[in-house]
Amino acid sequence: MNSATLATTSADAAEAGASQAVKAQLRLREMVLAGELPGGSRIAEVAISEQLGVSRTPVRSALMRLEQEGLLESLPNGGYAVRTFSERDVSDAIELRGTLEGLSARLAAERGAPPVVLREARACLHRIDELLREPALDDTAFSRYVKFNAQFHALLSELSGSTVISQQLERISNLPFASPSGFVVVQANSPAARDMLLIAQDQHWQVLDAIEAREGSRAEALMREHSRIAQRNLREALHGTQSHPLPGVQLIRRRS
Repeated sequence: MNSATLATTSADAAEAGASQAVKAQLRLREMVLAGELPGGSRIAEVAISEQLGVSRTPVRSALMRLEQEGLLESLPNGGYAVRTFSERDVSDAIELRGTLEGLSARLAAERGAPPVVLREARACLHRIDELLREPALDDTAFSRYVKFNAQFHALLSELSGSTVISQQLERISNLPFASPSGFVVVQANSPAARDMLLIAQDQHWQVLDAIEAREGSRAEALMREHSRIAQRNLREALHGTQSHPLPGVQLIRRRS
């Protein structure tokens, strides 16, 4: 076997291993959020490997990635356990995201946002407008809303031109339940779902207009206020009467 063939074989093996690790990561995340692996439970690496039908190497890689995401915690004697979160932890994470997004919006207004990113943000909001013209959103439309909502918030982070802020926003948004769409699914089963989405969309447009008008303080205040919707959704998920519980909500310890 020549060196070129060896290199190709090695690359194929590495790609296959990476693919197995990603599949293991996705399945493990589903198991945690669905409650198949309860909060506080220790992860049995061998049992998970057998259950998923993959070797321990991709499972070990998946466990490390889920720890980085914040869904798992490493144990002092080795191994991992499913994390639980206090209601205050989640609320603080949402508050921190709102603060960072407010700062990003203010800097974008004060420094002047890149026109190409502004155009992309406006195009994204127009797509959301099209979805919200319907009197009600079915599951497909709601999934598209979540996608466009996440895209707009990512573009908003890019508007500031600050790599530092963008990195910190990405980090906080990767925390469980802290992303811009982390609790928006709660609204899907609410009688006032479309009304709440319309309010959020109006805030999207207002903050973009404030950035273009170079109104930094107003842009910042709008994004801070925008995060209050997520706080409201958190309370509804934990203390409301949802017939379809939010995935992973069982990991949050409610305030007494």
